[in-house]
Amino acid sequence: MKKDKHKAVETAQFLKSYIKKSPKIGLITGTGLGASTEFLDISVSFEYEDIPNFPTPTVESHYGRLLFGDIYGEQIMAMQGRFHLYEGYSPLEVTFPIRVMQELGIKVLILSNAAGGLNPKFTAGDIMIIVDHINLTGSNPLIGPNEESWGVRFPDMIEAYDKKLAELAETAGTDEDIPLQKGVYVGLKGPSLETRAEVRFLRTIGVDAVGFSTIQEVIAAVHAGIKVLGLSTITNINDPDNPMQTTVDEVIAVANEAVPRLEAIIKNVIGKICYGKKQ
Repeated sequence: MKKDKHKAVETAQFLKSYIKKSPKIGLITGTGLGASTEFLDISVSFEYEDIPNFPTPTVESHYGRLLFGDIYGEQIMAMQGRFHLYEGYSPLEVTFPIRVMQELGIKVLILSNAAGGLNPKFTAGDIMIIVDHINLTGSNPLIGPNEESWGVRFPDMIEAYDKKLAELAETAGTDEDIPLQKGVYVGLKGPSLETRAEVRFLRTIGVDAVGFSTIQEVIAAVHAGIKVLGLSTITNINDPDNPMQTTVDEVIAVANEAVPRLEAIIKNVIGKICYGKKQ
């Protein structure tokens, strides 16, 4: 873990040399959602491959760019694309950007992802505020020696997703006339999609949406003392009684269609964080 700490500090110092002020808010976008950061006034942009120690995404729908930009006078760090366990990355590699954010002084993290809907009341294209999650990945980024400067050995996950940020998102939905869902997200390792039996199981344990990301990042963020808002774009509905095959292209198409609404919600929430009101 000391080695990872050193790498995160090194990467943060590299990024600091290019920015004028430290960001307080971080964004991570998922499959097909990279364009949801276009409201930022970009000051500097990096390809992941040009950042020391940074992994590079292998998923085509993830841009692989790190942006720093302003909105409402606030510096934002935005990741266009993330890393997944199914790509072969370890939990520590998946969450390395969170540790860099921690070293840069990020206090709020807004995560978005594309997810399959399990709640029959949902429809494709819905945006869901994540109120809680279930980790079925079989992995955890905190396994191994604990880095005390990053957080406590046993972080409490009872409120992994900040209630106040979720309330801001709900209000943002009202402001923008965008209906929002709320629910529990489950993280699987992937990359194979769920069988009908697995969908029935996940519904039985109270899951509303399923995906292959987010969980590791949230655990690391909570460990780091960073407040988290999670937003899932529901790209398809998994109905075990009326199964329909889903392709990645279809998922990306629905995610792309939802980008303007997701962008409006994120922008509104950031305005509320910065000024306590919609901008």
